[in-house]
Amino acid sequence: MCLQNGESVRYEELTIEGRNAVIEAFRAGKTIDKVFILDGCHDGPINTITREARKHNTIISYVAKERLDQMSQTGKHQGVIAMAAAYEYATVEDILDNAKEKGEAPFIFILDNIEDPHNLGAIIRTANLAGAHGVIIPKRRAVGLTATVARTSAGAINYTPVAKVTNISNTIEELKKEGMWFVCADMDGELMYNLDLKGPIGLVIGNEGEGVSRLVKEKCDFTATIPMKGDIDSLNASVAAGVLAYEIVRQRML
Repeated sequence: MCLQNGESVRYEELTIEGRNAVIEAFRAGKTIDKVFILDGCHDGPINTITREARKHNTIISYVAKERLDQMSQTGKHQGVIAMAAAYEYATVEDILDNAKEKGEAPFIFILDNIEDPHNLGAIIRTANLAGAHGVIIPKRRAVGLTATVARTSAGAINYTPVAKVTNISNTIEELKKEGMWFVCADMDGELMYNLDLKGPIGLVIGNEGEGVSRLVKEKCDFTATIPMKGDIDSLNASVAAGVLAYEIVRQRML
């Protein structure tokens, strides 16, 4: 534990080792982001863990014994190590309620498969400082709220709710029914200064390598591009999120 601005901040890496411990964690409703299983192991307890992981949309990674031995803190992993969320997740309703309580039009970050925990932590930090009401991430193929994310967020994770959803495209459709509209970052979009980014808005940031997926981009109302004058063709995902977020902040202040 450490203290920041008088608040308790949990930065411990939440690993759960051993077959019974992992099974009980699932059954107790603990949020498990990823489970590492000994490659080739398919006995009863492992099959139970695999079934629970699939039921909860947990990422399953089959690895060699050497990898598990390196990860293990107890030396008694029994062929399975689970990575639990360092922080509890909010719901999309919690994020909308956050905006209502502040009497503000919703401003939400939606992250389409961000894989680097440092990027996710930095984006959560930016979201907090930009006055966003929350961050939405997908359950699969993306990093969750790990200890590295918590550290990189510099405490923002304590104040900015993060929701985890099964399908980003469907979530955007549901939020549109709440009166929100969406802008995504893409090199082929309209110059961000030419777009009206006021009102209830969702900012969609894509994967570090592939950008915003086609299906998610099709759900967005606008595509924004950031002017770049250098010799390379793209910004880091967290930097792009910061640049676009503060154009939204600027316009909301007008």
